[in-house]
Amino acid sequence: MNLDKKTQVAKEAARLLYYGLASEYYTAKREAAKSLGTKILPSNREIAEELDQLSDMLEGKQKSEYLKNLRKEALQIMKVLKKFNPILIGSVWRGTAHRGSDIDIRVYGDDEAAVIETIKRQTKYTVIRQERTTKTVDTEKKTYLHVFVKTPLGYEAEIVIRPLVDINVKEKCEIFGDYLKGLKLRDLEEIIQNDPLRKFIPY
Repeated sequence: MNLDKKTQVAKEAARLLYYGLASEYYTAKREAAKSLGTKILPSNREIAEELDQLSDMLEGKQKSEYLKNLRKEALQIMKVLKKFNPILIGSVWRGTAHRGSDIDIRVYGDDEAAVIETIKRQTKYTVIRQERTTKTVDTEKKTYLHVFVKTPLGYEAEIVIRPLVDINVKEKCEIFGDYLKGLKLRDLEEIIQNDPLRKFIPY
């Protein structure tokens, strides 16, 4: 019975996330549990799996095209930011991206202004906004600048600027529990050429 209820909460949380009624897994699962009258909460991974299945069902073959386009757009951004050691993470790396997904890229450098200026020099990209967030990495609280960019195809990319000292820091994924390896520029080029729909999900 508990398993069934947990699955229901995971499905509802996935629905909230897919339709933009919740932006974070933490919020989605709690709102879903409340609406279903339970305190049983699924894991982030269980919600992610339901979200992937839901988008498969609703988008069909279009989902594959979204992923291909998002990866190609990510590649172009990473080429522009090549000197800042870009790494593709998030759902576009994982291969679970769907309609409405954004592109998540990390770059490393101690001069935030240089990163922003490099983006702005490319007239095909529009910087939408910038914001700082605080995150705990290796028990240490750090603040990073997030730069949100609109791509030529109308997708949104979130570029997080981290200091060079963080380049070798290993960080666990809050959704799947594995280490966030992501894709470097050369890796992404190979994936797009040889296996553009490949998924990177731990089993």
